[in-house]
Amino acid sequence: MAQIYDAIAAGNSWLNNIVWGVPALVLLMGAGIILTVGLKGFQFRKFGYAMKNTLGKMFQKQEAKAGEVTPLQALTTALAATVGTGNIAGITFAVTLGGPGSIFWLWVSALLGMATKYSEVLLSVKFRERNVVGDWVGGPMYYIKNGLGKNWKWLGAVFCIFGGLASFGIGNAVQVGEITSAVNTAIRSFAPSAAEHELVINIVLAVILMVIIGVVLVGGIKRIGEVTEFMVPIMSVIYIVACLLVVGANITKVPHVFAMIFQGAFTPQGVTGGVAAITIKTCIEWGVKRGVFSNEAGLGSAPIAHAATSETNPVKQGLYGIFEVFMDTIVICTLSGLTLLLALDAETINYGVKGTTALNAQALGTVLGGKAGALIIAIGLSLFALSTVLSWGLYGTRCWEYLLGEKAVKPYQIIFTLVVIISATMDLSLAWNIADTLNGLMAIPNLIGLILLCPVVFKMTREYFDNEKRLRK
Repeated sequence: MAQIYDAIAAGNSWLNNIVWGVPALVLLMGAGIILTVGLKGFQFRKFGYAMKNTLGKMFQKQEAKAGEVTPLQALTTALAATVGTGNIAGITFAVTLGGPGSIFWLWVSALLGMATKYSEVLLSVKFRERNVVGDWVGGPMYYIKNGLGKNWKWLGAVFCIFGGLASFGIGNAVQVGEITSAVNTAIRSFAPSAAEHELVINIVLAVILMVIIGVVLVGGIKRIGEVTEFMVPIMSVIYIVACLLVVGANITKVPHVFAMIFQGAFTPQGVTGGVAAITIKTCIEWGVKRGVFSNEAGLGSAPIAHAATSETNPVKQGLYGIFEVFMDTIVICTLSGLTLLLALDAETINYGVKGTTALNAQALGTVLGGKAGALIIAIGLSLFALSTVLSWGLYGTRCWEYLLGEKAVKPYQIIFTLVVIISATMDLSLAWNIADTLNGLMAIPNLIGLILLCPVVFKMTREYFDNEKRLRK
């Protein structure tokens, strides 16, 4: 068994180095640059407009017909997938393995990612279609097929293969594994002897999660939208407030930490004490990887949720993509990183060695108390991760439905739900590594489609705002 594990780990490591090598990073960042330039810095010029028409309308009553969800529910379903373990555990990995400077490259990927996510969402609404049961379906596979023509249908299928497999990694194994890890950490802080019963606790958690996930997935996009619309705001506020308390308690250190971030982005060894493993390449790689893992800009996953919106104007729904990346990465991920860097010293962080969520709990514990810190991480991460599982259950459903038809939906959902048991008991390190690889693989066909379809994005955006100007006159 150990030999099989080692072979899988070695094979994945080899593939991961290719997928997340320089060419892939250039493709990812290059797509963001092309879209940003072509849109003339749209995400910056129209940022206020985007916030006004997304955040500003969240409390207005919205309605949706059968087979669709409201624009807000589409957003929260997508946010449920993006606001997950990447915002807590993922940022811990970035800081410990890439140094403080990885936060800078996380910001860069997010600023470019706003244009990427806007374009993905716009195209998903533009080229969506109804499936056999009347639901709106869309995403990279549909805008590749309907936007580029049937000769490109194979590229959409490639995306679906990797996306369908990724749903078991980023959307299941990683999330469930982090839930069990965080819950066990919290339980041990109250009862140290509970460590002896960790396997039993994991199995009990897995069964509970299976029931919740199964019930919600059977209800389809409508039920997923209703659940995430309720969960996302609550879980986000709890975690943001906890982090702000730590930042507030260490407010005098903030300028120094920002200096560490900017200096570490270009001279990481000077900030991390000369740790040989942290080079500029490592710093950039971890910042970009964790940025993509967190906000999913360029992955092509979130457009699948946005395609179900009742909004008929692709540009208007695209604005939610800008808000999504901003809230997920610029706000929540930044707070996670600041909390670690403000509350913990370099010796505790131990740069060059992959950290765990225990560090996040420890950082919050410096202000809130050890038990409270562990409890908040357990609750926050569990809610983040559970909502991510639900959204990725939808993404995987749409991918396998595209590949194999409606008959594949129920078998996939059953398998996805049963995999929770394996996810709760498997090695978390391997799960993260495999999820990273699959993320990169599914991003490649999506980014190719985005680049080829960028003239459509530019044209529709220009026409929308030209029309806005005429209406104001």
